[in-house]
Amino acid sequence: MDVRGTVAAGFEPVRDAFIRNFEQRGERGAAVAVYRDGHKVVDLWAGTRDVDGTEPWAVDTVQIVRSAGKGIAAAVPLLLHQRGQVDLDAPVGTYWPEFKAAGKERVLVRHLLAHRAGIPALDRPLTPSEAADGSSGPQAVAAQRPQWEPGTDHGYHAQTYSWLIGELVRRVTGRTVGRWIAEEIARPLGLDFWFGLPADEAHRIGRIGPVEPPAAPGDSGILRVRPKRSVVEAYRDPQSLTRRAFGAIDPMPDENDPGYRAAELPASNGIATARGLARCYAAMIGPVDGHRLFAPATLTLARTEESSGPDRVLVVNTRFGLGYMLHGPSAPLLAPGSFGHPGRGGSLGFADPESGIALGYVTNGLQKGVTADPRAQALIRAVRSAP
Repeated sequence: MDVRGTVAAGFEPVRDAFIRNFEQRGERGAAVAVYRDGHKVVDLWAGTRDVDGTEPWAVDTVQIVRSAGKGIAAAVPLLLHQRGQVDLDAPVGTYWPEFKAAGKERVLVRHLLAHRAGIPALDRPLTPSEAADGSSGPQAVAAQRPQWEPGTDHGYHAQTYSWLIGELVRRVTGRTVGRWIAEEIARPLGLDFWFGLPADEAHRIGRIGPVEPPAAPGDSGILRVRPKRSVVEAYRDPQSLTRRAFGAIDPMPDENDPGYRAAELPASNGIATARGLARCYAAMIGPVDGHRLFAPATLTLARTEESSGPDRVLVVNTRFGLGYMLHGPSAPLLAPGSFGHPGRGGSLGFADPESGIALGYVTNGLQKGVTADPRAQALIRAVRSAP
């Protein structure tokens, strides 16, 4: 296996796990990066740039990371709060008056981040062009009646998160969330991360697509979890809240379409390198080349439990802080204090303040599963074994 990049002493198990992902877990093209205490200790890439191609993955290859981008988007309201521009306990309607319709007067900003707003689905799904036009999505969620009394329960806002967070940021700052991240986070930190891929960077992106993991009964390191019947039924039932939440855009957009990549959908179409994800999370928990994102109080907000227990959309127990999944059975991260966000199909970004570790993983081969991809889990176990 031709693996490129660097590994610091003590982190060789990550390279070994990365190679095994190609040999045993169906990986086609991927990259992983790890920071410890603000310094890069792993930066690896291998395979092909396109899931169905032959051109090698390059040092600067980027990929759509799906919901792993939610964790970067969540940093924006938290940083606005840190700067005194957003009150997390204020009604969303304070900043976005039209949102107060249909029983949402008491939806708080923190409810949006903790998936407690009650708006994971739309009565009428949006077309891909409507989802990306910058106005139809905010109008739809502003008019939507909640599925439950806001603040009383939680359910993953798989797609509507795009318009809830994006419009809140626009109303407060006058900038789109993609532009705000580009100017206030990505540029100062030197990150390869975008909501809305610029035309002059489009040559770097690879094609993503579904892949089936090979049967590997001899590999005891592979995490094999058989979904509960209730979960399977929820994804199959067109009327379930699960299907409606993931189907808030219908038909599903072509994620390889240049128009989709150029749109700003913070729930689903973040585009990044592995080192971009890892470096951003590293800056959330400490300084990186003189730049730090979260003050200690903001870091506490990100990883303090706001939602836990049965998730009305994912139909498993989930834990959320303000904008981030927290370590638990449905989203196993490095340690109990870890926080981050996976992307459906594989990608992952997270940080663990106690160990100083931040990790980013991106892949072009989308396997089944929302939160606990076996390839990402193998990399996490390898990082855990490092000194």
